[in-house]
Amino acid sequence: MRAPASLRYTPAVPSQSVTVAVADAHLGPASGELRESFHRFLATVPDIGDHLLINGDLFDFWFEYRHVIPRSCFATLAALSGLRQSGIAITVTGGNHDRWGAGFWENELGARFHRSHARMQLAGWNAWVAHGDGIVELEPRSRALHAITRHPLTERLFRMVHPDLGFGLVNRMSQRLTVRRNPELIAAAARSQAQFARDLLEQNSDLDLVVMGHTHRAVLDPVAERRWYVNPGAWCEGKRYALISAAGPELKTF
Repeated sequence: MRAPASLRYTPAVPSQSVTVAVADAHLGPASGELRESFHRFLATVPDIGDHLLINGDLFDFWFEYRHVIPRSCFATLAALSGLRQSGIAITVTGGNHDRWGAGFWENELGARFHRSHARMQLAGWNAWVAHGDGIVELEPRSRALHAITRHPLTERLFRMVHPDLGFGLVNRMSQRLTVRRNPELIAAAARSQAQFARDLLEQNSDLDLVVMGHTHRAVLDPVAERRWYVNPGAWCEGKRYALISAAGPELKTF
């Protein structure tokens, strides 16, 4: 597989910060205790870092209309707003469940938002960050689904659908797709994703970190001295996250 060319550098936070990285919370209307535990986790962020990186699939579905956002996301967005007001920097990358952000994250929440991959500094390390979907999809159905959902025409057409109808349809589809997850394919995708990260680090000597999510597999792979592939794992499966400091990355459990 071919790693992408170097990207334009985008500074996110001061270089001496400590980044708290989390991915794949998949918060939805029926999240219940999972949502509450995630909010408790957010309350601890100021004690352990000063930058929160949400690396995709925070919500089981997120789509911004011009004047509408999903109401089930409100409590989490309020908690994130509180973090921003306390001085915590927030960076969000879109995942396959919540890529369709527009101006809300930056204009209303004060967070940096990247629909896809981006380069940034995390705790002084040069990092390539992406959720990871669409990079090493092994199943033909998954590749087709990612191609459709990433297409600009799909977003424009969905925006014409009434939110009640659109959100309801996506929630039903999401539940069916989750039930059909194939553990063997997920394991194979995790291995391919790790190889992609190693290739990317080898082809870009200025990179120190590759940070991804999506596979729900926590990984801390020291590819070379002071160079790592990091996947914090899925918050929704074990309440996993990662800390990235001047000393390097480490995996954590809340």
